Amino acid sequence: MMSGTSLDAIDVALVELSRDQDDPATVQGRVLHHGEHPWPAQLRRDLLAVLPPATSDVGTWCRLHAQVGDAFADAARAALSDAADTTGVEGPAVGGPADLICTHGQTLYHWVQDGRAHGTLQIGDASRIAAATGLPVLFDVRSADVARGGHGAPLVPVLDQLVFGELPTAVINIGGIANVSCVGAGDVIAGDIGPGNALIDAAVLRGTDGEQTCDLDGHLARAGRVDQELLDLLLAEPFYAAPMPRSTGREHFDAAYVDRLVAQHGPAPATGRRLPDLPDLSDLVATLTELTALTIARAVQDLGAQRVVLSGGGIHNPVLRQRLDTLLQGSEILDPESAGIPADAKEAVLMALIGWLSAEQVPAVSARADGTAVTGATAPTVLGSLTPAGALPPAQHPGRPVHRLRFTPTHTPLPSMTQETP
Repeated sequence: MMSGTSLDAIDVALVELSRDQDDPATVQGRVLHHGEHPWPAQLRRDLLAVLPPATSDVGTWCRLHAQVGDAFADAARAALSDAADTTGVEGPAVGGPADLICTHGQTLYHWVQDGRAHGTLQIGDASRIAAATGLPVLFDVRSADVARGGHGAPLVPVLDQLVFGELPTAVINIGGIANVSCVGAGDVIAGDIGPGNALIDAAVLRGTDGEQTCDLDGHLARAGRVDQELLDLLLAEPFYAAPMPRSTGREHFDAAYVDRLVAQHGPAPATGRRLPDLPDLSDLVATLTELTALTIARAVQDLGAQRVVLSGGGIHNPVLRQRLDTLLQGSEILDPESAGIPADAKEAVLMALIGWLSAEQVPAVSARADGTAVTGATAPTVLGSLTPAGALPPAQHPGRPVHRLRFTPTHTPLPSMTQETP
């Protein structure tokens, strides 16, 4: 289960994974079910209210930790129940065919200072998920990597390398933050690119007084014009020049990021404009959409990839997708469906893979030739903490590395998961 920085919904996937009998280094996978479980409206507002640059108190974080755990528990129960109804298979869970749940939780803060990640915090009480489902739950999947000097992000390269690594490929996920894995050409290169939907969503939320949370179907960007002076200022952000691996989040690209940037640089040289005279909402959204497209395209070009796989919520923005198609001309552009993975379920599938790898006692972080991890950690490590303790399903081949993952495209969406939550 996964909820990203955009807080769109809790993504859930039920995935069957097992080692190939003839070649245990190859894993066979099937996405049996997938869906989105909307956040309760008030809880989503409360989570957005504590994200940077906002501040809050320990009591608020404690309450949210419990409530997010309940929301993930509800999502897990609904998915397991729907899966049982669809497949007719009853497993050890209360109404569902599963052996293990892996939950990412909800990131509240990712502490990066001087180019190094010092800590990361994902909330969502895993014990509540275990109590609601009767299943063991793997959680806190980033901290072990951070403890070994890594960024704890991105984690998706392990999935990208196993699925797409037969050819040089840049695999892009456009969530609140856009990230990239360059696989199939020697050492995996991975890291965060910059803001995917985060700045766009923040501008829409503020510009509509909370009535809209995203640029649905790119309507605002399509109606606006790119402000070149503001775009040039945004592109001067030092983060884009930092080497991979690198990580960022809403702690840096927060709702006040554009305001701070303009205030620090004073009026634009050509117009003398200051913050109150910045572009109207449609022009601002058009500019921020172009920023996302350009930073992604430049990252792909810097990596020299000729094949690109696009996933994440940003691919549903037709203006952003059209700009990427234009900027990436000459590259073959694919969706995860080409490998049997539903595009909207890719991050939830990643969580399932991490859970399975941890049960197999295999690190879920790709290694470099020198033995370090692609996240910058001193070595790849098995990820996650477990509740209840010692409840992992038995491993098929404990500690044996995995080199390939092949999906059979048999996924089924979970229709009831898309219902509105009060």
